[in-house]
Amino acid sequence: MEHIFKALADPTRQKLLDALRLRDGQTLTDLEASLEMTRFGVMKHLKLLEDAGLIITRKQGRFKYHYLNALPLQEVMDRWVAPFLQPQAKALTDLKAKLEKDTRMSKPDFMMQTFIRCTQDALWDALTQADDMARYHFACNTVQGNAAVGETTSFILPHGEAMLRQVTTALDPKSKIAMTFEPLFLGPDAPSSHMVYLIEPQGEVCQLTIEHYDMSPGQEGFAEGWARLAASLKSYLETGDALKMAM
Repeated sequence: MEHIFKALADPTRQKLLDALRLRDGQTLTDLEASLEMTRFGVMKHLKLLEDAGLIITRKQGRFKYHYLNALPLQEVMDRWVAPFLQPQAKALTDLKAKLEKDTRMSKPDFMMQTFIRCTQDALWDALTQADDMARYHFACNTVQGNAAVGETTSFILPHGEAMLRQVTTALDPKSKIAMTFEPLFLGPDAPSSHMVYLIEPQGEVCQLTIEHYDMSPGQEGFAEGWARLAASLKSYLETGDALKMAM
């Protein structure tokens, strides 16, 4: 936690995080333009933020893109802030051509990364098995379908209405899942997008990266949903208790 608080303490690093919160996926040149500081100085601040896990990067060609990683902040809130507020509030907070394109050739609109103390098999099952997904999803108690390529997975709210529908477009067993993202909670005509889970085992933990592509204007709020899902998934796999947080 100390490295997170240290990274947040500097006004320049706060400005960098604010800039990424407003527009994710910026290059060093983009971020440098908003600060009265040398390029080397901006790079040093970005390195500290990356070391603290508050930003993650993706290199594509000769450009390096920076993304805000909100999950460490969510974990700080859960551990240090929420318990000092109202404890009872915890329970309340507790297409084919387009979709088959190679995501390595396009830049994600959103990225999030977390580390979970679990086996690769356990994480894979949690991301592909309907019963597991229903146990940790922050809003849906029922999940229907499976993650086989071409199959549909539907996330059902407690009152029976579908919140989200996804169709699996690609699988690399235990390493990668690519799916559509159809936000039914925004209405039947809401534009769909697509997302990718990337799993990388690292000793006793697994690194999980979430990438979201082709998000339409106004869908930046999806980031909060991903933070809640990732936090609940991590808690479920590490402790057996999910964080069933209300929308």
